[in-house]
Amino acid sequence: MKLQTQIPLKKANDPIDYDSRLVLLGSCFVENIGEKLHYYKFRSALNPFGILFHQKAIENVVARSLRGDVYVENEIFYHNERWHSFDAHSDLSSTSKEGLLLNLNQGIETLNEDLRNCTHVLITLGTAWAYRHLETDTLVGNCHKVPQKEFAKELVSIDEIVKSLESTCKAIQAHNAEVQFIFTVSPVRHLKDGFVENQVSKAHLVCALHELLGRDGTTTGKKAYFPSYELMIDELRDYRFYKTDMVHPNQLAIDYIWDKFKDVWISEKAFSCMEEVGVIQKGLRHRPFNPKSQQYIAFVKSLREKITKIRKQHPFIEFDLAAFDAIGMG
Repeated sequence: MKLQTQIPLKKANDPIDYDSRLVLLGSCFVENIGEKLHYYKFRSALNPFGILFHQKAIENVVARSLRGDVYVENEIFYHNERWHSFDAHSDLSSTSKEGLLLNLNQGIETLNEDLRNCTHVLITLGTAWAYRHLETDTLVGNCHKVPQKEFAKELVSIDEIVKSLESTCKAIQAHNAEVQFIFTVSPVRHLKDGFVENQVSKAHLVCALHELLGRDGTTTGKKAYFPSYELMIDELRDYRFYKTDMVHPNQLAIDYIWDKFKDVWISEKAFSCMEEVGVIQKGLRHRPFNPKSQQYIAFVKSLREKITKIRKQHPFIEFDLAAFDAIGMG
């Protein structure tokens, strides 16, 4: 008896392994994938400008970073006792303008370098709704709780999203011709926009990506689509897969979609290393009853031998040994 409709998936032609370098940009769901990649110690850079929900915001920071166009004081503003940029998430905001400019320009430098040297770019689109700042006539990445009267809300058209995505890809490919793009639509529902409005938004994103990637909706050249949104609404169509806000996928759903992503986009030759890294990560989180016991000392020795072995294979991998340091075993 089949209790699910399952989306057919096949292994990617250009999968990720421990030689890969990834850049992840977009909505909050890309952070879930980024956390998994970080846990398994893949080389990945995650949202240097913080969470960005729509393609126009992503296009802006990508283009600006590749130009090396640094931020200056007249581009930021003070609101609610903090300095902000309309281009970036509030995670970069600061109590001082110097602090914000430092954060923004470090983001420029980091993203510029990462995009020039990465093998894969994963972009997750969250919504087709955007806010236009009336004074500057620009679509913002984040409103920072500035009064709504200063913005006009608009639905970015399918054609505009396609053009924006093409512009982003071309800008990156001009510096990194062999990069592999992976696009996905976030399964997080934006119900503050309205139930119907959320569906219209997601439809715009899916249609735009379908247009970008070709009539079959899968791949064209070095661009591919991964169905995060479809997995959530078709294979996990139950509220038990949502957090208590009934909007965000819960950990079970995130793990499920990650497993599908792993099957499609992680090279099988990386699986054994992932398993070893997972054992080490669990070991580092272990808290002993008696840290001075012979049993635990032997456990630490074994774990350190595993770490040494992994780092001989992949010298860039670093583990957090703070727990061992705290008990004098680092």
